[in-house]
Amino acid sequence: MTTTSLRKAILAGLLLSMAGGLLGCSAAVPQEDVAISEIPRDESLQIPEDELERLTQGNLAFALDLFQQLQAEEGNLFFSPYSISLALAMTYAGARGETEAQMADVLHFLLPQEKLHPAFNALDQLLASRADTELPEGGEPLRLNIANSIWGQRGYTFLQPFLDILAQHYGAGMRLVDYAADAEQARQDINAWVSDETEGKIEDLIPPGTLNSLTRLVLANAIYFNASWLHPFEEQATREGPFFLLDGRDVTVPLMYQSEMYPYLEGEGFQAVELPYAGGETSMVIFLPEEGGFEAFEEQLTSDNLAGWMDALAARNIMLTMPRFEYTAEMNLSQTLIAMGMERAFVDADFSGMDGTLDLAISDVLHKAFVSVDEEGTEAAAATAVVMRATAMQDPGVELVINRPFIYLIRDRETGTVLFMGRVLNPADS
Repeated sequence: MTTTSLRKAILAGLLLSMAGGLLGCSAAVPQEDVAISEIPRDESLQIPEDELERLTQGNLAFALDLFQQLQAEEGNLFFSPYSISLALAMTYAGARGETEAQMADVLHFLLPQEKLHPAFNALDQLLASRADTELPEGGEPLRLNIANSIWGQRGYTFLQPFLDILAQHYGAGMRLVDYAADAEQARQDINAWVSDETEGKIEDLIPPGTLNSLTRLVLANAIYFNASWLHPFEEQATREGPFFLLDGRDVTVPLMYQSEMYPYLEGEGFQAVELPYAGGETSMVIFLPEEGGFEAFEEQLTSDNLAGWMDALAARNIMLTMPRFEYTAEMNLSQTLIAMGMERAFVDADFSGMDGTLDLAISDVLHKAFVSVDEEGTEAAAATAVVMRATAMQDPGVELVINRPFIYLIRDRETGTVLFMGRVLNPADS
């Protein structure tokens, strides 16, 4: 792989400035009998370089599109585009028709399904291999964990080819839960898995009340990243200093300082610096727009511009001052994805590749991310959950307004015994 394409692969996955026997069987398989595909994860994939590059280019384009949608919100912003792409790629494996077409367009999936999932598998394993890099004695190795899981309704029927794809290319087995009988327990189980996979940095990804008796499937991704700087900052050099806000005010924050050789670019209206992590295979890239030019720079964040800027970085001696910071973000991306053009995945959806019916649609795409940057390095974690609900049996609901006299009783449910009975003609009377 070329240096440029490798850089794109890393950037797409870790963009911190802005995660046999039943093969070919097409019959539906009851989930009380099968909890996981018998096909093991393919760990020896040889993917053509152009296919891997198309995947990373598409992932980066989606990352920047999503950033443009989210940047309109006030305040800090942090998310893992790789985690979101992975979770939605697993969901995409069951999409068909117009639903599939819209998802491919919004997510920038440039490869057909039969090539996309093997490419995700290869990229996933490529990124995971970063943790195997040997460092000089005393260096802290990169920790990078990427995990996927699927949580299906016990007794619901999912198609075996769908389960095979998730097992072979995402290492995700079907974990059986009972949303109908105990959705809260299922929520706690999924959240506990996310917490375990992210070293406790992502808690309560799925809020109370999100899952219910109509939930049929949750596809989850978790990513954890912990890396030391190649050139750590000296803690004693950190000083309190002003950080100037867009509205002209300033706040006092801890500012780290060092002088070091770093890849640097001075572009039109901005400066950029690349801070490598130990091992040199991953990095943080920081873009500093000129004063008064923040919004204008955000509009320049396109795939082509970013690729050009990365290629133009050149080593300079940098006297660097930057804040130490920590931030947690959480969001429901459902309305954002609909606004980006993925409406059919939520309404009139076709996920027949999952269960052979038109009864499933996405109800929520939940994302939570954490980042901590200090003198030693960066710790970051993120998780994404795609919640699938049943649509065919959905109750439209009944509106009940009790605003006139009524009768009521209190009873024992098992025997039917009426313990109390009464009426209310005027609730204001006591």
